[in-house]
Amino acid sequence: MPNILFDLDGTLTDAKPGITRSIQYALSELGYTPPDVDELGWYIGPPITETFSLLLRTTDEKLLTQAISLYRDRFSTIGLFENILYPQIPETLKTLRTHGYKTFIATSKPYIYTIRIIEHFGLSPLFDGIYGSELDGTRSVKGDLIGHILLTEKLSPSTVFMVGDRKHDMIGAKKNQVATIGVTYGYGTEEELKTHGADWIAYSPEDIPKLIIPHL
Repeated sequence: MPNILFDLDGTLTDAKPGITRSIQYALSELGYTPPDVDELGWYIGPPITETFSLLLRTTDEKLLTQAISLYRDRFSTIGLFENILYPQIPETLKTLRTHGYKTFIATSKPYIYTIRIIEHFGLSPLFDGIYGSELDGTRSVKGDLIGHILLTEKLSPSTVFMVGDRKHDMIGAKKNQVATIGVTYGYGTEEELKTHGADWIAYSPEDIPKLIIPHL
């Protein structure tokens, strides 16, 4: 049975407002002048520790822990729901499932936030499993997360596709010998996705089934 792993931010939902405003809040609280929202889109996708390490230009664990704590203060109460589904996502998921595909969430976002977002949009019935990281950063690296899903669900890599919008999705999938679909309607570029191993490119959610379901 074929299986599809979906990234969340930039693939199923446009989470930019909530994430970028929460990043701005954390930086402001630390006394930094935050970049404009439009400049922060590039930082959506990597593990949050990596994002703040780049923004603050530091590897100081104490400062990074403080920044993440401030970010989560806002994100867990407000930013979580500053979020919208991309057009045609429910229809795309239903099409895949009708054709026998099992669907899973594979996101670097902490599971406790991920499950709330999926439930908020009423998508829970459209997934066979929902996987995210732990708050301590465990499985925030996409390769580790995908490996964990393959092991837990007993999936053969040859039966799996990873759908995502950033290089981390492509790199993590290739580490696990999983085929990849890069989506350009999210936060990454076609160049980024192809450079890091995208096997196919989807320009809209409706393209995803057409790429992998024969004769659709």
